[in-house]
Amino acid sequence: MKAVRETKQLGELCRIRTGKKDVNQGSPEGVFPFFTCAAEHTFSDSYSFDTEALLIAGNGNVGQVSYYNGKFEAYQRTYVISDFENIEPRYLYLILDGKLKETVSKQKLGNTMPYIKVGMLSNFLVPLPPIAEQQRIVEILDAAFAYIATAKANAEKNLQNARAIFEGHLFSIQGDQSFLGAFVDIKTGKLDANAATENGQYPFFTCAKETYSIDTYAFDQEAILLAGNNAVGDFNVKHYDGKFNAYQRTYVISISEESKLSYRFLYYQMLKSLKRFKEQSVGAGTKFLKLDMIKNLEILLPDLKNQYQIVLQLDSLLEETQSLESIYQQKLTALDELKKSLLHQAFSGQL
Repeated sequence: MKAVRETKQLGELCRIRTGKKDVNQGSPEGVFPFFTCAAEHTFSDSYSFDTEALLIAGNGNVGQVSYYNGKFEAYQRTYVISDFENIEPRYLYLILDGKLKETVSKQKLGNTMPYIKVGMLSNFLVPLPPIAEQQRIVEILDAAFAYIATAKANAEKNLQNARAIFEGHLFSIQGDQSFLGAFVDIKTGKLDANAATENGQYPFFTCAKETYSIDTYAFDQEAILLAGNNAVGDFNVKHYDGKFNAYQRTYVISISEESKLSYRFLYYQMLKSLKRFKEQSVGAGTKFLKLDMIKNLEILLPDLKNQYQIVLQLDSLLEETQSLESIYQQKLTALDELKKSLLHQAFSGQL
C-alpha cells in the first residue's frame, strides 16, 4: 500500500466550537452526558448538542478525546468537533486519541495548568486517505484495540486476584488483641525531606513511597518506618535493618518486647492498618498521624512461633504479588507500544 501523503488541517475537515455551560451546571440525576474536562463525563438535565461529535478536554485532563453520537451537553472549556467533511469521525477519533496529547505537550500554554487554544486544533495536521481506506483502518484498529483492552483487563484481573489472596491471608490473622504501644518504642527522624542526596551511601526514609539516599545515618538498627504525613492520606510502611536516616515526619518504630513480637510480623500488622490510619488521620490539607494513634493501634498477637509461620506464608504471597505487578506493568508498556506502532502504521499508509 502506498504511504498516505495528503494531509489537511483539522479546521478544514470539521466544525470546531466549545460548550457554553459552567462545570457546576451538571446534574447527577440527568439523562444526557455532560462532557467536562474530567476523565469521566457527568450528566445534565438538558442538552445543547444533538450530533455525532468528538469531545476534547481543553484543560484539566487536557487533550483527552471522547466520541459520542446523540444528545449531550458540554462545558465551556470542552471542544466539540462536529460536521465532518471527507473524513470518518471514528478515523479522526483514532488520530486525535493517538496523537493529540503528545502534540499538546509540546505546545502547551500555562505554567502549571496547560490548556488548548482553538488555533492548536484548527492547525492540527490530519493524514487523509480516501474514505474507503479510512473505513478499513477503523475496522482493523477497532479490532486490534479491543484485543489490547481485553489483554489489559485480563492482566489487571490476575493482579487483583493475587492482591485479594494476599489481603485475605493478611486479614485472617488471629491472636490476642493488644495495644501496639505496650511493645514498641517510637521516635521520629530529625531531617528535612530535602536532605536527600544523589547516590548517597545510606537509605533515607521520608513519607514518600520511594526510598531515597543520604550520606549520613542517624540509626543503626532494625525498624519499621511509618509515614507520618501524606497529601491525600495514603500512608505507607517499610521494614529495614541496618544504617539509615529519616525525615522528621517519619516514625521510626523499634520493638521493646522481642520475645512477644517479631519485626516482620509487625510490618504486616502495620500494612494491614494503613486503611485505618487513613480514616483516623487529621489535617485539612496534608493528612497527619498523631503519635497516640500509633500507640493505641490494636494489633492481633499470636505467639512468636505462629508469627514466624504467618510471616513465611505472607512473604511468599507478597513476593508472588510483586512479581505479578512487575509483569503487569511490563504488559501495559508492551501493549501501549503496540498501540503506538499500529497507529503509526495506519496513518503512514503501512498498515
